[in-house]
Amino acid sequence: MEINCTDKELFLLNKVTRAADALGMETYLIGGFVRDKLLSRETKDADIVCVGDGIVLATEVAKQFNPVPHVNYFKTFGTAHIKVAEDFDIEFVGARRESYRSESRKPEVEPGSVEDDQNRRDFTINALAICLNKKDHGKLIDPFNGLKDLEDKIIRTPLAPSQTFSDDPLRMMRAIRFATQLGFTIEERTWQGIIDNAERIRIISQERVTDELNKIVQATKPSIGFDLLYKSKLLHIIFPQMVELAGAEYKDGHGHKDNFYHTLQVLDNISVHTNDLWLRWAAILHDIAKPLTKRFEEGHGWTFHGHEVVGGRMVPKIFTKLKLPQNEKMRFVRKLVELHLRPISLTKENITDSAIRRLLFDAGEDLEALMTLCDADITSKNKQKVKRFQENFQLVRQRCKEVEESDHIRNWQPPITGEIIMETFGLPPSKPVGIIKDALKDAILDGLIPNDYDAAHSFMINKAKEMGLEVKKP
Repeated sequence: MEINCTDKELFLLNKVTRAADALGMETYLIGGFVRDKLLSRETKDADIVCVGDGIVLATEVAKQFNPVPHVNYFKTFGTAHIKVAEDFDIEFVGARRESYRSESRKPEVEPGSVEDDQNRRDFTINALAICLNKKDHGKLIDPFNGLKDLEDKIIRTPLAPSQTFSDDPLRMMRAIRFATQLGFTIEERTWQGIIDNAERIRIISQERVTDELNKIVQATKPSIGFDLLYKSKLLHIIFPQMVELAGAEYKDGHGHKDNFYHTLQVLDNISVHTNDLWLRWAAILHDIAKPLTKRFEEGHGWTFHGHEVVGGRMVPKIFTKLKLPQNEKMRFVRKLVELHLRPISLTKENITDSAIRRLLFDAGEDLEALMTLCDADITSKNKQKVKRFQENFQLVRQRCKEVEESDHIRNWQPPITGEIIMETFGLPPSKPVGIIKDALKDAILDGLIPNDYDAAHSFMINKAKEMGLEVKKP
């Protein structure tokens, strides 16, 4: 079967063919490369399965290049990997037969045929194999009608779903991930298999679960995956805080929106504008504390006061649980969660320069990311309401631009430092120093004094006098 490879890919795969024939080793392209080529998707790697020793084949393939690339191999798993171009990798493995114990994800492995190897694949569309040997070059091996499932846009397991998912429960998340990335439908028996085996996801390491979750987050329309995770009850196990957002409650004629599906809409909205994984995570977590802060106020309705502050405090704990990085990425997400109401609140009042300065100061370099999140957060079934909010929000954007051009507040530091305050009044690091610094910052941000050294110095002297402090004599 002919698949539409680039000239570079053909050049690289021909070297595999020569090496395989030189060794007399039955060799096939298999899995994602075949699937994606048939779907005209971009590919950056290829999986090669051979009937024999994958490490031996990889070593022989490496000899076809000048200079000879380094072969990374893993004897325990019988796999090898070569980076054959700056943007292309080839992985080699010997065909194998696998069996599993119910309490473990680690299979018992023994050498097998290409058919055995296809039997252990997760989905029919990933079990397609194309022969690379010269004798049967291009022959498609498709024992599970994967080609038809590709045409019909179906995710289906090659064996009984319960066996496939019990053997490796991560395949349940992979099914949902592929459905999300490819826009495919999960076949009915396969879907039921996910529902029936959802609890077994608990035996999978958090790192592997989060890797699949991040791939769903990075899809073109990630809401598809989260909706499937929710309906299958997988989300209840891997991310229960998000499930708690689901559902609308009505009391005395007052109701609130379903914050789970609102969050998915915000996530889809922001995904149109950015591929940044962490900005997308900020969208996922922006309302995460609403269940904890929900209150009903008589005569007013439902409120979620302080959910941005509580949500910010939840971010590090969620990142820890999901094994997401505890670094500047987490701090960025927390910052956006804590600030996400600020720009939108400015659409509901006469915007003062002071309020804009404070927003610019607090957001700093992350202002554009924050504004992108807030824009995505404008959701309603009422299109006129959305249009009005978006128009008001554009006014906030414009005012931010005008004030920044005038005052240069982003990443701004007050002209009087803590060191100057301590030196002027002979103070050690202490609370009075912090009080003067904060008062000085507020005075400049509120427009009470200009942003220059002389005005700031005079303000500092006057504030110190109020506090009973005297200038240190030379």
